[in-house]
Amino acid sequence: MPAAPKGVGLPSPTIVAFGLLAAISVLAFGIGTDAAAVLVVAVAAAFVVDAVLVRRPPLVERTLPSEVARGVETPFSVRVTPRPLVVVRVRQPQTAELRFDPAEAGAALDGTFVALIRGVHQLGPAITRSVGPLRLARRDHAHGGAVELTAHADLPAARRLATAVRQGRFRDPGLRRGPLGLGTDFESIRDYTPDDDIRRMNWLATERVQRPMVNQFREDTERDLWCLVDAGRLSAAPVTDRTRLDVALDALAAVAAVADVVGDRVGSVVFDDRVRSTMRPRRANAGRLVRQLDAVEPAIVDSDYEAAFAQVAAAKRSLVIVFTDVLDEAASRPLLQAVPVLVRRHAVLVAGVRDPDLVEAVTTLPEDRRALLTAGVATDLLAVRDLVRRRLSSAGAVVVDATVDRLPSACVAAYLRLKAVARL
Repeated sequence: MPAAPKGVGLPSPTIVAFGLLAAISVLAFGIGTDAAAVLVVAVAAAFVVDAVLVRRPPLVERTLPSEVARGVETPFSVRVTPRPLVVVRVRQPQTAELRFDPAEAGAALDGTFVALIRGVHQLGPAITRSVGPLRLARRDHAHGGAVELTAHADLPAARRLATAVRQGRFRDPGLRRGPLGLGTDFESIRDYTPDDDIRRMNWLATERVQRPMVNQFREDTERDLWCLVDAGRLSAAPVTDRTRLDVALDALAAVAAVADVVGDRVGSVVFDDRVRSTMRPRRANAGRLVRQLDAVEPAIVDSDYEAAFAQVAAAKRSLVIVFTDVLDEAASRPLLQAVPVLVRRHAVLVAGVRDPDLVEAVTTLPEDRRALLTAGVATDLLAVRDLVRRRLSSAGAVVVDATVDRLPSACVAAYLRLKAVARL
């Protein structure tokens, strides 16, 4: 049966059944046309009562945030004010970009939704279906218009990581320094003041002079970070439930949030076969930077690393983080040629995500010939990636290659390690 226009009550199968019952009664039992007519009128009157009861739309309250993190489950709720005698079900239509769980329930819809793609999305109104007490009529109502919902890179997770750095809870085995966020180089010992952080306490000096003493560090701030985001064809490749570009932007958000808490300035260059956008480094820039990159999507073109590096070549000494991927030797050749020029002036970090499918292919025992051939191809690809990483390291770059979940913290660890050894 075709769907009814919005707001139009239709006879349910019950009223159709009553009509057929009346006709059968006349033919089979001979109850008389007058009695049958009374039966039909009674059913029609009952339908009118149901239709009147469901005509008025129920009151609906929908609660969900206007900004979310891509790929992160976010709670939402749709509440319907109960109406006497009327049974109401509520539904939240899904889109290609937004997935709701559950998408339909009774008078209360509580669950979570996930934004699958970054950017601004249109979310349609909640739909209610009211059914009369006799179940003879129903009516659908749309509540409110479409609303805009913006999906960012995972900035909340980035800020939790930055908080761990500020509070000294971030742990990196390769980092050899005191509590993070207090400074980079020891300068002197002085008397304790009430405003000092307890982590500065020098307990040996305190015991020796019999009064509270703290370490004084020379603050290492106002460094510049350039995040170069490769939005070419290599970044369009899927990894788990996202693209490599999505993974790179989550890692960029983590680095930018940590730069905010340690006092550094961060900017970005987005490029494919040309430079798409440039934002010069500034302090407290993580939120602004993430929002500017919401609409960036990969293009199926070869990336021009030289054009991107030219944007930062003349800048003062900085940390340049290149978020890219290396698929094969031919695709990585432009990167290998451009990095040696950049490391003469800057500290360079090349960050990429480890492909879980390739790792699984070479670590799982093949069960058939197809799996064996797949493992051979994956082994060749991983060998090429290892060769490219070694060449980048030989050229003077720091290389980070981590899984999807580990890439943000691995980039932060490499960034802080470079600060600790005064490479910036």
